Amino acid sequence: MSSPFIWLQHIAPQHILTKIAGKFARSESAWLRDRMIRRFIKTYNVDMAQADRPEGEYRSFNDFFTRALKPGSRPLADGTQRVLCPADGAVSQLGKIEQGRIVQAKGQSYTAAELLGGDEELAKKFEGGSFITIYLSPSDYHRVHMPAAGTLDHTTYIPGDLFSVNTATAQSVPRLFSRNERLSCVFDTPRGAVASVMVGAMIVASIETVWGGLVQPHGKKVIRTDFARAGKDAPRFAAGDEMGRFLLGSTVILLFEPGTVEWSEGLEPLTVVRMGQSLGKFTRQAAENASA
Repeated sequence: MSSPFIWLQHIAPQHILTKIAGKFARSESAWLRDRMIRRFIKTYNVDMAQADRPEGEYRSFNDFFTRALKPGSRPLADGTQRVLCPADGAVSQLGKIEQGRIVQAKGQSYTAAELLGGDEELAKKFEGGSFITIYLSPSDYHRVHMPAAGTLDHTTYIPGDLFSVNTATAQSVPRLFSRNERLSCVFDTPRGAVASVMVGAMIVASIETVWGGLVQPHGKKVIRTDFARAGKDAPRFAAGDEMGRFLLGSTVILLFEPGTVEWSEGLEPLTVVRMGQSLGKFTRQAAENASA
C-alpha cells in the first residue's frame, strides 16, 4: 500500500499548487522574499559559502534558488575523454537501456520512447545504450550543464503530472519520469546523439533554458522545436557549459547511444555527485566515431 505521502500526491491539485508556489517564488517583495530565503537556508542547510552572492543580494526566491557559484567551485574533468556530471545531486539509477526500457527503481521502469515524448525512432538510437538519472535535492545547486560538447538538434516539451521525484516517490509511482512534465533536449555530439531530459516535479515552478528562457506550460500539447532542420541558428556548447536551470529542483536524465560510455567504477545509486566531475569515460568506439 502506498504511504500517505504518495496517496496525497495522487489526489492533490498538482498544477494549482505549483502555480501558487511559483507566484511566491517570483515575488520581489522584500518582506516575503527575505523570509523565504532565510527559512530555506536554515531548513536545508544550504552552503552559501560557494554562492556568488551573499544571502541579502537576490531579487526573488527564484533568483536565490538558481544562484550561480563562485568561479572555480566546480572544476571540470576532461570533457574530451570523460562524461561530465550535468548537475549537483545524487545518482538515482544508472545502467543500460535494455529492450527499450530504463530502470526507475527496483521493480519500476519506463520506456525511452515514453520519456522522449513518444519518439520511437529517436528511442531506437539509444537502444542498448547507457542512461544515468540524477536527483537534485532542495539544497543543491540547480543549474544544469552539458555532459559533453554538442550542438542542439531539437527539444521536445512533454506535458504531464507533477509528482515529487524523490526516492520514495520513484519507488512507488509507476513510470514516474515518463509521466511528469519534462523537456527533452537532444544534442549532436562527436560521440553520437545525447539526450538531456529535465524532469519537472511538484512545486517546480518552471524550467528555463539558456537559448529560449522560460519554458511555458502548454496544457496537453507535445511541442517539438527543431533547430538545424528549421534553419535556425543551432546553439553550440562546450562540455560543462550551462544549458538550463530548474526553478525549484528536480531530476536530469542523460541518454547515450550504445557502445559510447563506460560508467566509473563505484558509481551507483545514492552516490553524491557534483557538476563537472567525471561520471565515466567515452569508449574507444566513441573515439573512433568522433574521428570518422
